[in-house]
Amino acid sequence: MVSNESAPAPASRRTGSGPFHRLSAAIGRQAMPIRIVLGLGIAAVGVVFLLVSMSVQTVALVAGIGILLIGIALLLTSGDTAGEEQDGGHAASVVGRVLGGLLALLGAGMALWPAAGAPLLSALIGIALVGFAVATAARAVRPGADQRTTALIAAAATLAVAAITVFWPVLTLVVFRLGVGAWFVFVGLQLIVRAFVRRRSGRPSTSRRPWQRWLRTIGATVSLVLAVAVAAGSGSLLGGTPLPVPDAFYTPPAEVPSKPGTLIRSEPLTVGVPDGAKAWRILYTTTHPDGSPAISSGTILAPADPGPDPRPLLTVAHGTVGVVPGCAPSLSDAPFADGAGTAMADMVTEHGWIAVTSDYIGLGTTGPHPYLVGDAEARNVWDASRAALGFPGLKVSTDTVIWGHSQGGQGSLWTGQIAGSYAPEFTVKGVAAFAPASDLYGLAEAIKTETAGKTVSAYIAATWDRVFPDLEVSSHLTPGSAGPVQRISGLCFNGKDGLAAILRGSQVPNQVFPDALMDGPFGDTLKEQEPTGPFPAPVLVAQGLADPLVKPALQHAWVQARCAAGVPIDYRTYPGLGHVELVGPDSPLTPQLEKWTLDRWAGAPATPDCAHLPE
Repeated sequence: MVSNESAPAPASRRTGSGPFHRLSAAIGRQAMPIRIVLGLGIAAVGVVFLLVSMSVQTVALVAGIGILLIGIALLLTSGDTAGEEQDGGHAASVVGRVLGGLLALLGAGMALWPAAGAPLLSALIGIALVGFAVATAARAVRPGADQRTTALIAAAATLAVAAITVFWPVLTLVVFRLGVGAWFVFVGLQLIVRAFVRRRSGRPSTSRRPWQRWLRTIGATVSLVLAVAVAAGSGSLLGGTPLPVPDAFYTPPAEVPSKPGTLIRSEPLTVGVPDGAKAWRILYTTTHPDGSPAISSGTILAPADPGPDPRPLLTVAHGTVGVVPGCAPSLSDAPFADGAGTAMADMVTEHGWIAVTSDYIGLGTTGPHPYLVGDAEARNVWDASRAALGFPGLKVSTDTVIWGHSQGGQGSLWTGQIAGSYAPEFTVKGVAAFAPASDLYGLAEAIKTETAGKTVSAYIAATWDRVFPDLEVSSHLTPGSAGPVQRISGLCFNGKDGLAAILRGSQVPNQVFPDALMDGPFGDTLKEQEPTGPFPAPVLVAQGLADPLVKPALQHAWVQARCAAGVPIDYRTYPGLGHVELVGPDSPLTPQLEKWTLDRWAGAPATPDCAHLPE
């Protein structure tokens, strides 16, 4: 007799009989030891992160292993709770397994190819964090999930940390490894704890005491607030400050004089002018690196009462301030603070000199700015001095002493070097260069992996692509450098933007210029920017021995080479002084520079010391 009652469904129909379901069942029976083993492994990776000093590649390798283990944990434990699918959590289990598989693949990629490049590796960490946050949120919204609000807050905090990795890719791999290590330890311990608090039925316990629930919620909320604050602060810090916008003064007239060094217009400066002096910004004609007509701006600083007689001329080449129009010194709140600003103010207010400084093309006016292109900078500087000769109300001598710091140090040497051919109407009495970028190729090689070097390289990459289009610099940058180069090029190197520019440089993951580019025409062009002389007057080179940017060893080698070529150099070194401190108001160079300049004007004998250079 056949019964009308339906027979119970076979087990294969209730739970499935395929290999995947049998594997899931086997994993479910071993859920506790699997969680403990994976948790211990992930926590161990975190401990390695916290305690072991590692290179970027090693960080990538260890991070890959940790993310691989987290992916495996998600892959194997999603849906391992008995009855989860009957409770409607099948979709969440599928999401967990998919994300777990994705994390496992990403982690394996990082572990197997740690040298694939820091940009990719830091991006993978960000992707992994996003994946973990999504998985956490998916588990939180499934039916029967414990403390959903807390889990969702934790997921949001993880997304904020992922945003931080975008702002700080190198710190993510090197410095932030401490935070990543702590995160691995937390995830590992969480897996272990969950293994022990599960009920015999396989469901996580929902009977935690109220204070435990509140403690977890408060902890997740604090984490979210801190992560969001750091992410928002990072964006603000690295974004720099709004740059001044050049006004109509910097716009050339419809008809521009063809003769270089012609004064187009001027207007008084009232901000940042030293006591006992008066100043103007000027607009004048000059030439582009290719010799075509151009417009540049600059400044003139004169004694408050210059008198009727011609005043000695101080021709100044300023240091690196940036490469976009808003970075022009004449637009700054402190237009005369660059380089040896204290000494320049003393020369004007105490000794009656007139100082003229070119902004260079592309700073204030339209570009491109010929950053560290020696001959072009020198022509900008000479044309500013020519404009000063025609400045109404001032009488300026054609005898001059040339100064320059850093980029301007290279510029001052080049200004002296081309004086006879480009500006024969001037008589150069002396050339002073403070921490000059004298050997640009050697400098680029020496600091290519350092923070300041990457920032300077970014400025070169952003400008030389337009100054020397045949080099096609932008298409040959190292992977991951193009974006940072673009962002750094919009930041000034002075004032409030200086920190943002340096921090951006610290987050360029690789050297900007690959070695292959340095070995080709680009490297040859770098070498062509070295000022080798001869110089028409005594030369002073000052170098701080604690300079992290212009390496003292490189400067020493350049001076030795000039001395060997018969070019006399007065070389002075300053122990303990860095790149900026060398020209600071308290630097011993300041009074020495003033005396040296006055001696040159008075025709005192030069003091070269090629025979007594330090070894």
